[in-house]
Amino acid sequence: MKHYNRTIFACFIGYIVQAIVNNFIPLLFLTFRDAYALPLGQITFLVTFNFGVQLLVDFLSASFVDKIGYKPSIVIAHATSALGLILLAILPELMSPFAGLLIAVCVYAIGGGLIEVLVSPIMESCPTQNKEKAMSLLHSFYCWGHVGVVALSTLFFGVVGIAHWKILALLWAIVPAANLVLFLCSPIAPLLQEGEKGMTARELGKSKLFWIFFLMMFCAGASEQAVSQWASAFAEQGLGVSKTIGDLAGPLSFALLMGTSRAVYGKWGDKIKLDLFITASLVLCVASYLLISLVPNPVVGLVGCGLCGFSVGILWPGTFSKASASLKRGGTRMFAFLALAGDVGCSAGPTLTGTLSSLFGDNLHLGILCGVCFPLLFLACMFCLKKSKNP
Repeated sequence: MKHYNRTIFACFIGYIVQAIVNNFIPLLFLTFRDAYALPLGQITFLVTFNFGVQLLVDFLSASFVDKIGYKPSIVIAHATSALGLILLAILPELMSPFAGLLIAVCVYAIGGGLIEVLVSPIMESCPTQNKEKAMSLLHSFYCWGHVGVVALSTLFFGVVGIAHWKILALLWAIVPAANLVLFLCSPIAPLLQEGEKGMTARELGKSKLFWIFFLMMFCAGASEQAVSQWASAFAEQGLGVSKTIGDLAGPLSFALLMGTSRAVYGKWGDKIKLDLFITASLVLCVASYLLISLVPNPVVGLVGCGLCGFSVGILWPGTFSKASASLKRGGTRMFAFLALAGDVGCSAGPTLTGTLSSLFGDNLHLGILCGVCFPLLFLACMFCLKKSKNP
């Protein structure tokens, strides 16, 4: 176990790497517009493209990770993450700025997608005593990474100047490069017992339990992003502050409370039943959605955003833990497909909220009210899970 502590630490840093590749470039939207004369449509497409590539990697990794092994795959993930951040600082000056940015995003998105698929099963394979606690604590590091990326980048821009963003991109590239070395020096245990084979796609497709977990992961991603994408707007409106302060008060408070929820279960999970913690969190999630959408006071809406962040914290890692315990032969393919479901939910949640808001005359409150269907559907899945038996 002493040697596996290095592996666990590397997994924690892995989620910080994913937070870097997902949350750094949105801080530079206006900089790209001014420096490269790019329209906002092209700039925001970079985020869509990033998650699109990650979705594709989620899907494809189910077929190749087991063939090449976990250690080579996680090394590739960190190498592409570091290379993408380096290319972000170089390519826009060597070719068309938009093409250069697109290539850089594509490269680090490959790393981000692989990290999402690999880190959870690597953590699951470590000989820890309480898998649910370890998984929850692991996923909290994405939240701490998100907070750190925004806070440290904002500090850097304030002290050094945003014109020197390329230096910061190179500095952030050190994190995946260093973690690559750490993974090379760390043992990785097999996810399945010797002689066992992971479930095939056909076997997973026939499993009722798998589809319940798949829907739970979709709802987990949708419940989280349907609110977090609008947290900044609520902060600006409710507190009457600038966008910079709004970003700190909105999305960062959401991420901080989400990380706190995961850390709480990571600390005291051995004393709290996972099903009870998930169910209580879902009830709180529904209440937070109702606070945001039905109470006209914007400050109350901002409080609701924070409560939502805390309530959704356990949903993603909790589903991973329950799926791993229920489908012991699920293997890499199961983790890859569940990550895919979660990412699709992350895209569908804010899309549904925004679309329905537009249908109701740009009424964001009604859009978010419709989004309460996601935590309610998750609750229904929990009920079905209790009634189901292993296939």
